[in-house]
Amino acid sequence: MSFRRAAKLAFGFAGGSAVVVACAYFTDQHREVVRFKPGFSDVLHAAQPTASNNHWDYNWDKREPSSMNNTKKKGSVGDETGLQVENNKPTATRHIFLIRHSQYNLSGGSDKERKLTDLGREQAELTGQRLSSLGLNYDILIHSSMTRATETAQIISTHLPGVDLVSCDLLREGAPIEPVPPVSHWKPEAVQYHEDGARIEAAFRRYIHRAEPKQKEDSYEIIVCHANVIRYFVCRALQFPPEGWLRLGLNNGSITWLTIRPSGRVALRALGDSGFMPPDKVTRT
Repeated sequence: MSFRRAAKLAFGFAGGSAVVVACAYFTDQHREVVRFKPGFSDVLHAAQPTASNNHWDYNWDKREPSSMNNTKKKGSVGDETGLQVENNKPTATRHIFLIRHSQYNLSGGSDKERKLTDLGREQAELTGQRLSSLGLNYDILIHSSMTRATETAQIISTHLPGVDLVSCDLLREGAPIEPVPPVSHWKPEAVQYHEDGARIEAAFRRYIHRAEPKQKEDSYEIIVCHANVIRYFVCRALQFPPEGWLRLGLNNGSITWLTIRPSGRVALRALGDSGFMPPDKVTRT
């Protein structure tokens, strides 16, 4: 090998090494810049929520078809599990409209004295008009047995002729579960959470679930009750921590719309909607 060729090769390797070293240096410098001056992609990555181990429980209402067929007797003949599941599989969607009662007389000493105010009656009229304008074929109108909810339901029903009214004690107002974080202005006794919580949970299990297999068409049901009950229902139905119910706010006469699919999926289509009311008619207490 001639001296000139050897020199070229030596300088070539040296030059390449210099390039590699230079690239490594500038790469490290770039990393330092990114570390202290993150770009859009870095900020976006940092903003992603931490992965959770929680998963959607499809059998939250204990009506998931496969779970209802685990009682099959051993040794049964001619009874295919697949056929059982298919026969017990819901096909209809339930739409549940949760209506908070209208404004009422807060100074009333007893439930019977806590009747709707004049504004409350106007609110109920507006809510009834809104529900009617949706053009849906409502199946039933269930309401709490408390005076303010009963009066609200009665006014709403005048706009929905032919829809049956049903009263239910389970839907009465109460303290569903101790809220987190706690609040200083509202502290029921522990026994109230114990008693009201069991009743309101029972109401949830009775009314908030997927359609029965025998139901062939989608249903539209109205439940007129109270803010605490509705907020608890929403948290439970969406599988959010129920202790967060008091963080949600609902106006009087507002509409909350839950949709429950045959699969057990739940969607919140509206929460405390009162946009159909003029601003001077909107109240929260």
